[in-house]
Amino acid sequence: MKIFPESALVQLEFNKVKHLLAEHCNTDFARSRAEDLRIHTRRDFIELELRQSHEYKLLLSNGQYFPNDNTLNLARELKLLGIPGAVLSGEQFLQIRRLAEGMDSIFRWFDPERRTAYPALSRVIEHTHYEKAIVKAIDEIIDESAGGTVRDNASTDLADIRLSLYRKRNELRRVFDRILSKLGKAGYVADIEESFLNGRRVVAIFAEHKRQVKGILHGESDTRRTSFVEPEETIQLNNEVFSLEHAESKEVNRILRELTARLSSHAPLLQVWHDILGEFDFIRAKARLAGDMNGNFPLLVDKSHVVLRQAYHPLLLLYNRKNNKPTIPTNINLNEKERLLVISGPNAGGKTVTLKTVGLLQLMLQSGLLVPVHPDSEMGIFKQLMIHIGDTQSLEFELSTYSSHLKNMKYFMENANGRTLFFIDELGSGSDPNLGGAFAEVILEELVRKHSFGIVTTHYLNLKVMAGKTPGIVNGAMAFDEANLLPLYKLIIGKPGSSYTFSIAERIGLDPRLIQRARNLVDEDHFRLDKLLNATEQDLAALEKREKDLNRLLKENEKLKKEMEALIHRERHEQQVELLKHQNKITEERIAYLKEMERKLRQIIFDWRKTDDKNEVIKQMQALLFKQKEKQVNEKVRKKFDARYTEIGGSIELGNKVMMKKNHQVGTVKDIRGKKAVVQLGLIPITVDLADLTVVQDKPQEALDS
Repeated sequence: MKIFPESALVQLEFNKVKHLLAEHCNTDFARSRAEDLRIHTRRDFIELELRQSHEYKLLLSNGQYFPNDNTLNLARELKLLGIPGAVLSGEQFLQIRRLAEGMDSIFRWFDPERRTAYPALSRVIEHTHYEKAIVKAIDEIIDESAGGTVRDNASTDLADIRLSLYRKRNELRRVFDRILSKLGKAGYVADIEESFLNGRRVVAIFAEHKRQVKGILHGESDTRRTSFVEPEETIQLNNEVFSLEHAESKEVNRILRELTARLSSHAPLLQVWHDILGEFDFIRAKARLAGDMNGNFPLLVDKSHVVLRQAYHPLLLLYNRKNNKPTIPTNINLNEKERLLVISGPNAGGKTVTLKTVGLLQLMLQSGLLVPVHPDSEMGIFKQLMIHIGDTQSLEFELSTYSSHLKNMKYFMENANGRTLFFIDELGSGSDPNLGGAFAEVILEELVRKHSFGIVTTHYLNLKVMAGKTPGIVNGAMAFDEANLLPLYKLIIGKPGSSYTFSIAERIGLDPRLIQRARNLVDEDHFRLDKLLNATEQDLAALEKREKDLNRLLKENEKLKKEMEALIHRERHEQQVELLKHQNKITEERIAYLKEMERKLRQIIFDWRKTDDKNEVIKQMQALLFKQKEKQVNEKVRKKFDARYTEIGGSIELGNKVMMKKNHQVGTVKDIRGKKAVVQLGLIPITVDLADLTVVQDKPQEALDS
């Protein structure tokens, strides 16, 4: 992306974002990427980096493990590996082994399922492979458990040397301990008894006895009270140990040189692995930064386009969160029909912050960083970004503030095009309001003609009027609470804003007479228009408040409606469950009856085969079948009764309708004689025990119809 001027990135505080990103990096590779963060203009580059950051952010938010927790900075080791004749130490080979292990873990992590779930992250390892021979070659020579020392079996010569060295050291220890014991008994040995000087084991002797001990004097203590003598008996053994140690070092160096030469053929692959681990560290840093500032992945389009929903200035968001202060998001829409936004309103109301928010978010997006906006936001790709903020006077080139302003505007107008995003703070300021305002109109007209996109802040009334009638330009205002004279830091699109000059003057306690004199000096039409803007802004704020209240009530009503529907659904479900339970109960009783009948019939068949009295079995069968038939008839009568009458029970009186319990016939009580009653059944009166009767009543007609 082409940036103008050179200080634009600093003015938009992009350098602070890069610093925050670098703080999340663990490797030198990732820190270098963060400090030299590139701003791309190709969609495929931008989208790939955004998706990688988004996918890693999902891993972090879901608490999933990704195997890139090793912090390896092996640039020096890998450079040495590619130089013929170079030798790496055992510790350096262990670092290379950790690099290989880290890559092995990453390749294993990306199984087919994860490659499908995280396609952008898997692109990082797309053009490389894992080589087992690297770890195998290192393990054959280097002992990881011993801190990177060369194994005894790395070569036959090394094994022989170390065995001889082990034996000589043991022999030296025995001889030395014997001499030390002898001298100790003689009272020659100092408190520290022994030490190592020049790689030789020596005895600490009191200075006055040093001539009593045969051997080589290697030195004295600072107080000159202790002398360090190598006993004569151990000189030859020390020489042999020293010689073997030198041979061991020489053989180890030869083995390490051979191993370095063997792995030098894998130096390019190891460099790729090193860069891959650094790249994953860089992606993790971007994901963590996105987590800090609520960064999201908006819809990316390959054209000039800015549709921001709930957009935050990332640095302001972090600062306010640290101080427990709220941050007000902004909504901005720049498209082909409304390419240029003119923001007006009072000072310290948030105009410049809004302008910087859009600029910084665009730089972050095209650098592959997730931005603090709603995911439904849409952001395009611009090929150049121009900015003019603050006092730009130049003493070096003898330019005044306004001269420098016009020089920048000249560059804007000459170089702007359809893929340009520009930001101008206080357009036309620094000169006579009428003349500066006229120039500002010309500048806006030219930028609109070039089809460039941008945001301009101003206090000029003529620019507000121009924005209201010129195609491609739209007004915007920073909301202001006139009652309390406090900025609301909220952008309102579609209307210009007032500067609230006189209102702020009244708020700070300026003499009312002076305020009135100033009002008299202002053109009446200008004052009336500013007052109208004030009233319009306050009315709009009141309407927005009512709209919020109405939306809240609608949401509450919708919530109640859903709760009522859920309650009705639950009640209906419970009724269906009860019905099914009743049907299942009837079915279960029927199944139990059929099983009982089957059992009895099987018993009758069994008795038929065993007994000689066939007549008795026939009687049992007739009793079972006819009783069942009688039961079926009674059930039909009962159903017929239930369809017309309802049992109410209670005492039986003359005139009551009653049912005979045995056959479910219904009649009317004509007379009661002690414990019996005369019941009229049709035309026939019969006498029935009161205990065999129950009072009933006719069912309502509605129930019969249903």
